[in-house]
Amino acid sequence: MMKTLITPLLFTLSAALLAAPVQVEDSRGSHSLPDVPQRVAALNWDIAEQVIELGVTPVAMPNIADYTAWVAQPAVPEGVEDIGTRMEPNLERLAQLQPDVIIIASPQIDLVPKLEQIAPVLLYHTYNESHDNAQAAIENFRRMAAALGKEAEAEQRLTAMSQRLNELKAQLSEAYLGQLPRVVAFRFASLTSVYVYGDNSIPQYALAQLGVAPAWPQPATQWGVTQKRLKALGQLPAETVALYYQPFDEEAKLQTSKIWQALPFVRNGGVNSVAPAWNYGGAMSILYNAEVLAEALLAVAPEK
Repeated sequence: MMKTLITPLLFTLSAALLAAPVQVEDSRGSHSLPDVPQRVAALNWDIAEQVIELGVTPVAMPNIADYTAWVAQPAVPEGVEDIGTRMEPNLERLAQLQPDVIIIASPQIDLVPKLEQIAPVLLYHTYNESHDNAQAAIENFRRMAAALGKEAEAEQRLTAMSQRLNELKAQLSEAYLGQLPRVVAFRFASLTSVYVYGDNSIPQYALAQLGVAPAWPQPATQWGVTQKRLKALGQLPAETVALYYQPFDEEAKLQTSKIWQALPFVRNGGVNSVAPAWNYGGAMSILYNAEVLAEALLAVAPEK
């Protein structure tokens, strides 16, 4: 009887002794976790996107309905708990979910002291005007993958992305007979104001991977956007192709907007909307932006 009781006990003790802490890296440095996290709370959309891409279903994330409308890809798996907004998540509910790790981005940095009372916190800060946001997104994707024991999955996804970007680039070159137009990509702030994507933005980086040059270069900023009056787009040549991102609730009103209808590229037919893709996401957002931008460009390519 004694031998029967001792054997499982020894096995448990041996397993505990063999389990070493996991060393991980985030934007704050090196951290030690007791084990590879299984229950992951992702408190920002770019974080949730990457966790899902790595094949991990988060136990919690914020604003699922808005994520579905604005980020779109990847889809949120069944069973993920919506814990409120990105800036003010429901901490009480988060604690009840008992995550092994909470992963955040810069919008949640002020919450770190409170979050650390619930579980270990990893911060991945991607968007900063002092570095290349696209490269930071890729680096953080690899760091996050290492923390979750998903290094192989990350490399597979990055390789597939590179291959897909090359395919899209070839399709565009064929459609435009090697003479790709210059493109201005933007999102409407209102019927009279736009956010133009420039240096350090995911859309411009995605366009560059497709071989497309910007029609209206903008300086690097933290998020890669510069706000402009809509009428300022009138300075662009008529041969410019303008691509604006969905969703835009007032899109129907563009048909009666005198400012919009007077823009040279609108009169020339060089304009199209772009399906939703998150412009401030992680590494895979580069691919999703490239795919919807390529789709919009192919739709307005000249007939052969």
